[in-house]
Amino acid sequence: MAAGRGAAALRRAWRERRAALLEPSYTPLVAACLCLAEGGVNLWVIRRVPYTEIDWKAYMEEVEGFANGTLDYTQLKGDTGPLVYPAGFVYIFLGLYYATGRGTDICLAQYLFAGLYLLNLLLVFRIYCRTNKVPPYVFFFMCCASYRIHSIFVLRLFNDPVAMAILFLAINLFLEERWSWGCLLFSLAVSVKMNILLFAPGLLFLLLQRFGLLGCIPKLCICALLQVILGLPFLLVNPVGYLTRSFDLGRQFQFKWTVNWRFLPEEVFQNRAFHAMLLLAHLAGLGLFAVHRWHRSKESILALLKDPAERKQPSPPLTINNIVFVLFSSNFLGVCCSRSLHYQFYVWYFHTLPYLLWCTPTAKLAHMPKVLLLGVIELCWNTYPSTVCSSLSLHICHGLVLLQLWYGTAPPPVLHSHTPSRRPAAISKKAQ
Repeated sequence: MAAGRGAAALRRAWRERRAALLEPSYTPLVAACLCLAEGGVNLWVIRRVPYTEIDWKAYMEEVEGFANGTLDYTQLKGDTGPLVYPAGFVYIFLGLYYATGRGTDICLAQYLFAGLYLLNLLLVFRIYCRTNKVPPYVFFFMCCASYRIHSIFVLRLFNDPVAMAILFLAINLFLEERWSWGCLLFSLAVSVKMNILLFAPGLLFLLLQRFGLLGCIPKLCICALLQVILGLPFLLVNPVGYLTRSFDLGRQFQFKWTVNWRFLPEEVFQNRAFHAMLLLAHLAGLGLFAVHRWHRSKESILALLKDPAERKQPSPPLTINNIVFVLFSSNFLGVCCSRSLHYQFYVWYFHTLPYLLWCTPTAKLAHMPKVLLLGVIELCWNTYPSTVCSSLSLHICHGLVLLQLWYGTAPPPVLHSHTPSRRPAAISKKAQ
């Protein structure tokens, strides 16, 4: 009997195989299968593909200085240069420093990052299960097919995946309406790496829409207070040194590592006027999306500063897709306007690409062109060293994603119905 029921279940699953690939309601089942497969893929990568040393040794040297009692941030250095990440990075990698025998057990560190990879994947899948937008077959490209992402996690041991995993945990809390806890974890992610600030404009918009100006101030205080607490040991010793090193927004990047601007001359790449132009483009993009795509109320966007109860026309309630769209698009705009993208930065937006492509109706862009865009973006990030062709292709793909986001999420046109005439009907002479 049990064998018969099992065979019937398999036959039913086979009959519904097309729905399992195309219907977002099957995402939990597909996600479970892919997570199991990913466990095996990561084990195979660790055992078969040689580890490449890039930043792990420098990370360990930087936190070793803190372990030895150095609290002046300007004195914490590794073999690749000074420490340039906020204090949360120091505490998390100090734990890894002790867990891996002062950073010497690379294999154990790889297994820990494989666990982080699976945790990150579970958090991402939980978001996608809630949004119910992306067809499950797309997740194969998000998982097993990406060589670069596996490399960033288990072959390079960068800090970027740590920050992103904490960020995705914060987004899960936002979706559960736990805004205070979400802000706390968002701030923790920022303290690991500053790229998380690319999500900050979207988060500020959501807080204003949900709570108004006065209501969002306590949430912002939570973010600021955690930064002060984490940085306090270093702020007490050399506050200027800590702030300038850990939150240096004017860092110059090396041209040889850029993925997105290889087609430019190096002198243009390093030019401050070019950086200012990118910043203006970023701000303009955020402004346009905030006014025309994120803001759905008929009132002015300045109405967000009011308490929600005092607005003339209440803002539409925040749905799960509103929250995810605002945060993911905010980050993507920042990635498009980045002064430089290095290979490990791919993880900044890789797991958000399926949503950004499939949150719009397929009438705007069909399935195959969307899959093709994913493939070309992956190819650009796997081209090492980057070339003029690969960096131009990456910008073209980013531009196409932005265009389909802009036109695919446009509010529907308002239909003006003809109101019946209120003029009284003429009275006939007979009626008079």
